[in-house]
Amino acid sequence: MIQGTGSGAGKSVIVAGLCRILRDLGVRVAPFKAQNMALNSFVTGEGGEIGRAQALQAEAAGIEPCNDINPVLLKAMSNGGCQVIINGRVYARMKAREYYSVRDVVWREITAAYERLSRRYDVVVIEGAGSPAEINLRGEEVVNMSVARYAGAPVILVGDIDRGGVFASIYGTIELLKDHGSAPLNGLSDSGSDADYIKAFIINKFRGEIEILRPGLRMIEDRTGRPVIGVVRHVSGLLLDEEDGLSLERPERFRGDEEVRVVVLKLRYISNFTDFAPFLHEPDVGLKYSLRPEDLSSADLIIIPGSKNTVSDLLFLRRSGLERSIKAAVKKGTPLIGICGGYQMLGRRILDPFGVESEMREVEGMGLLDTVTTLNRRKTTCQVTAAAGDGRWKGVFLLPSSALVPPLKGYEIHMGETTGDVGLFEITRTGPAGSNRTVPDGSLKDNVLGTYIHGIFENDAFRRGLLNQLRERKGLPPLQRTVEYRALKEEAIDRWAGVLRESVDICFVLRLLGMEYCKDLLMGDEG
Repeated sequence: MIQGTGSGAGKSVIVAGLCRILRDLGVRVAPFKAQNMALNSFVTGEGGEIGRAQALQAEAAGIEPCNDINPVLLKAMSNGGCQVIINGRVYARMKAREYYSVRDVVWREITAAYERLSRRYDVVVIEGAGSPAEINLRGEEVVNMSVARYAGAPVILVGDIDRGGVFASIYGTIELLKDHGSAPLNGLSDSGSDADYIKAFIINKFRGEIEILRPGLRMIEDRTGRPVIGVVRHVSGLLLDEEDGLSLERPERFRGDEEVRVVVLKLRYISNFTDFAPFLHEPDVGLKYSLRPEDLSSADLIIIPGSKNTVSDLLFLRRSGLERSIKAAVKKGTPLIGICGGYQMLGRRILDPFGVESEMREVEGMGLLDTVTTLNRRKTTCQVTAAAGDGRWKGVFLLPSSALVPPLKGYEIHMGETTGDVGLFEITRTGPAGSNRTVPDGSLKDNVLGTYIHGIFENDAFRRGLLNQLRERKGLPPLQRTVEYRALKEEAIDRWAGVLRESVDICFVLRLLGMEYCKDLLMGDEG
């Protein structure tokens, strides 16, 4: 199990890297995170919703993402509560105290999912959440030491040195866990403390000279009796999917040499911002998450992303004056795309008869598309394939026909149905949730486009066709080379796994697992 001294320590990508290393050694491996709080989510082939980070970890393990790898997903809502998703399906909307009251139910689902995984795979690499030393949550948590105890999993604690105070965080975590030994909910007893489960440390995101760090490493080993099995240098430019908003906290600027500027609205409840990661790989594109009017006015493409609280984010844009900036940009000809919640905002009205998102039963939309969205209690979660509706593509969105062959792939996650001038795409909802049903999706009016398809920009020919249209508008020649996003993502996972192999004592990890190993194989040599 990989735990961290706090959120953002790098647990998710370290789990992904270990999954790839184990996969490369021929081990059948799966990731597992009992409970995730994230607005970045993915839809499995079963039609279930899981954290996007767990989908990346599954890719690293070489397996199809499934509901069991993230049995509980919490999605924050504007009223201070969460949408609770269990086994991929919406269970309820709850405040914290309400959620803790159903802990026994949640725990049963977590342990059942873990048991199913452990029967199918040789190794399960478990990710914790936040810090295991949140002493106010000791009696309620179902994701850190409770899981370590249930699974009998040795824990490696990751500390983020980039934030400062890493030795205090590591030492403090050990000390706070020494006096606690919460028995797991499966009835087993254990006389040891939670601290006993922590077997080693990894220092992550190191930027300095290793020799200067060594005295601290020796001291923390002496004080805790546990080894530091790796110091991982800060690696930039990997472009792997990150957890909620952590990558958006850093200020971003355009490089200055980009030929196409894409601005994504940095909504307060932005969801699935990984939809736009493919743009980061394009050599001619600068991508920026922003709410600055000057960025909107200079953009070549504006995107309104998905939102977990569409009405709240729409009203924020209206009150702040940003809606006026968006409309001004559209009026002067800037293309605008809305994805999911962003698509809903672009229509004439949003109706909420059941109070799904707020107490407002009707909200005026931006009126840039001739559509109306009605929010309902049923959540649509399915993978999709899509083909362009005949005769609807025009203007800046008049893409070459080759850009739509083969059919686009993506997924839907939304509560609501949009009607009116809809039919830009004919989408087929695949798998158990979709029952291979074909429905219309998306709308286009002048230079404004909306769709429910998450992951649409991962389709290489579609993305390049759109970018070339934007280049043409600026008098730039089209780029003929198409970036293969999925191949680059695989390369990024391999590169990150290589960093871990060089930085972490993988043999120590394998010994924790009771596995025999071949040093030559670990080093990538033949024989």
